[in-house]
Amino acid sequence: QVRLVESGGGEVQPGGSMRLSCTASGFNLGSHVMGWFRQLPGSEREGVSSIDTSDGTTYYHQSVKGRFTISRDNAKNTIYLQMNNLGPEDTARYYCAATMGGIWRPQYMAYWGEGTPVTVSS
Repeated sequence: QVRLVESGGGEVQPGGSMRLSCTASGFNLGSHVMGWFRQLPGSEREGVSSIDTSDGTTYYHQSVKGRFTISRDNAKNTIYLQMNNLGPEDTARYYCAATMGGIWRPQYMAYWGEGTPVTVSS
C-alpha cells in the first residue's frame, strides 16, 4: 500500500523559513517524480515544485523560484521542500504527490498525501 506522509507545516512570520518533508512507503524513490502542490479553500490545487527522483531534475513554479528548494534522499525515501523568505501569499495547505509521468498537474498524480498546513502571518 502506497502512502505519502507530510510533516513540517505550521505557522511562521513573514520572511521566515520552513522545511516540509514527505516520506513515501510502498514504493522506492527513483521510479517516480515527486513534489508539492498547494491549495487554498475554494481554489484549485497549484503545482509548487517537483523533483525527478531518478536524476534530480527539478521544477519550480515561477512564484517560488529563488525562495524554495526541493531535494530528495532516496535512501530515506523522503523528499524535502525548503521554503525561505516566506510571505502571506505562501499560506496554503501543502500536499505531497507522486507520479510516474512527467506532467506536474493534479490530474496526473497517482498518489497524494493528506497535506500539511502552512500559515505565514505576523
